[in-house]
Amino acid sequence: MTDTIARPGKIIAIHLSYASRADQRGRRPAHPSYFFKPASSVGVSGGTVERPAGTELLAFEGEIALIIGAPARRVPLADAWDHVQWVTASNDLGLYDLRANDKGSNVRSKGGDGYTPLGPELIDARTVDPAALRVRAWVNGELRQDDTTAGLIFPLAQLVADLSQHFTLETGDVILTGTPAGSSVIVPGDLVEIEVDAPDAPGAPTSGRLITTVTQGDVPFDGDLGSLPAVDDLQRTEAWGSREAAGLPAEDTAPTLTPELRAQLLEAPTAGLSAQLRKRGHHSCFIDGVSANLPDTKIVGTAKTLRFVPFREDLFRSHGGGYNAQKRAFDAVAEGEIIVIEARGDATTGTLGDILALRAQTRGAAGVVTDGGVRDFQAVAEIGLPVFSQGAH
Repeated sequence: MTDTIARPGKIIAIHLSYASRADQRGRRPAHPSYFFKPASSVGVSGGTVERPAGTELLAFEGEIALIIGAPARRVPLADAWDHVQWVTASNDLGLYDLRANDKGSNVRSKGGDGYTPLGPELIDARTVDPAALRVRAWVNGELRQDDTTAGLIFPLAQLVADLSQHFTLETGDVILTGTPAGSSVIVPGDLVEIEVDAPDAPGAPTSGRLITTVTQGDVPFDGDLGSLPAVDDLQRTEAWGSREAAGLPAEDTAPTLTPELRAQLLEAPTAGLSAQLRKRGHHSCFIDGVSANLPDTKIVGTAKTLRFVPFREDLFRSHGGGYNAQKRAFDAVAEGEIIVIEARGDATTGTLGDILALRAQTRGAAGVVTDGGVRDFQAVAEIGLPVFSQGAH
């Protein structure tokens, strides 16, 4: 391991980059997003990583690490790989117990000492195809991750080119390129091995196995200095990879708004509902300036939400034309749902008209609530769909 790798100037990691991982999380990003890790998080093969006292969700992430050889600033995609000198293995360890404290930045959850082991061997980037690299991870000898860069959403060279738009990538900087599905929780005593190789390249170059052993820490965090570790079922699910792996019961997919509850809510007085909301800490959950198109209307249902963006010619092609979000929302509304449309309080917005109103009524929608305006106002009222709005546009 060289001094440059042991103490890089910058470590930049990507949040989501493999399709298998994105599909596991239920969201696929349109563009890469990143976070920084401190140089003090670098570790070496054969080292240890501590799970701090009072935590339970330390997770491994096998990743391909790129090490910059020549400085890169605003380099085009076609030239980006030329700035990568070495490829090696990395374990982008993270502590989900602290993730909510610095959501997105991962300062505490990913920045611990030894949370970025690298190595042990370096692969010359000139000798491999960046689209044909493989990353694998084992825990206690059991294969947990096995994917290739063919499964990336964003090619490796794109990450280099993209980052170079914003700041200079300097010699020795490390880019962690994301982890595939299979990342999970590790516990004290576990031995994690990560290997990156190019099985189809001449000589099948490999990083060798990057070995890390998990130990148990005995010093708890001081709550007087900062937020303490906290976990919930969402963090457990994402850390383990699934509810089943986390030992959680399957989610109840039955509708939460039963016919009996709907009937009770329809009978409940508005003042009583407001009082109950205030007791639960909800003090500003009102939409002002709207009225019902059908007199004495009261509707109850779960919300299906839609947000209007300002009307601009430069946004119309991407947001306004074709089978846009407005049409998709009305086409997907389920029986008993209420379409809630945020229109920035602009009464000149045509949040719906008679055709969409008929579509919503046919699909069984309970109604529409919007802080905007409504086209074909009288026709919508004649259809019989309850709508709360600022009035006719």
